[in-house]
Amino acid sequence: MPADMPAAETPRATASLSDPRETPARPAEPQGLLPRATALDIVRVVVLIAALASLALWGLVVWTLPWNLVAAIGAPVITLLLWALFLSPRPVLVVHPFLRAAVELVVYAGVTVAWWTMGQAWIGLGFAVVAVATGLMAGRRALS
Repeated sequence: MPADMPAAETPRATASLSDPRETPARPAEPQGLLPRATALDIVRVVVLIAALASLALWGLVVWTLPWNLVAAIGAPVITLLLWALFLSPRPVLVVHPFLRAAVELVVYAGVTVAWWTMGQAWIGLGFAVVAVATGLMAGRRALS
């Protein structure tokens, strides 16, 4: 190889670029994307939707007009704000996991009490068991 020939122009360097045995490097994943949703994430979303629907139903059934409309809209909105502030995958306020779990338990307890006040204690207990179990599993996953 002549001394005045750059390394990029050597036959060996150009041959390695077209070598079919080499596999191209895996492209980097775009930034800002969340990892794929797991079954636990889907169950947590279903629990949140059930909580919002339960609170809206509670507001419509328990209160009289016009307060039933205020409660049917206000209770789910407050719950959704708490979720966005503390419990979402990218929360607005990042807090200690203990405080995050406490906020989650307050939301679940509120939905359970709402079912009890509607005279459906078993539905409330069933919701509480499913919601707390998924919250515990998600909390354990987040801590590990």
